[in-house]
Amino acid sequence: EEAADDYVSLVRTFAPLADYLAVNVSSPNTPGLRGLQDRRALEKILAPVDAARRQYPRVVPMLVKLAPDLDDAGLDGALEAALGCGMDGIIAANTTVLRDSLRSPLAAETGGLSGAPLSALSLEFLSRVVRRLGGRLPVVASGGVMDAAGARARLDAGAVLVQLYTGL
Repeated sequence: EEAADDYVSLVRTFAPLADYLAVNVSSPNTPGLRGLQDRRALEKILAPVDAARRQYPRVVPMLVKLAPDLDDAGLDGALEAALGCGMDGIIAANTTVLRDSLRSPLAAETGGLSGAPLSALSLEFLSRVVRRLGGRLPVVASGGVMDAAGARARLDAGAVLVQLYTGL
């Protein structure tokens, strides 16, 4: 219920220090967080976040990090919320809760799956995001990037930047 206040508090704390900030509403490890990707819920967060960041002389760029598990309608709603609330970009994507393609002990685990098992899904999601945005916002690739070829594939799919974490 207090998500907007929490995000605004974080903006006020970190905006003067950051090169950019991300509104992450896509972590599967925080109960209920992914529900905030719904268009109306996301607008209730992004509008006050945008207002808070505009109180500073230097407006820090704000990106929204989405889950690769969103269906087309959910993705469209989240993107429209980001566009309508003046966000500066999208990060595609966070970890997945899907385990359909896994044939390993990981299939029975819960929480966010990252690394190599996420690679194909995150690349497909990135392509969907880039297509749907049609150049209206830059997209940062994230998730399942394990090597230079994976980074190149994401740039070729339309990402303007690539985040690395698990691959390191």
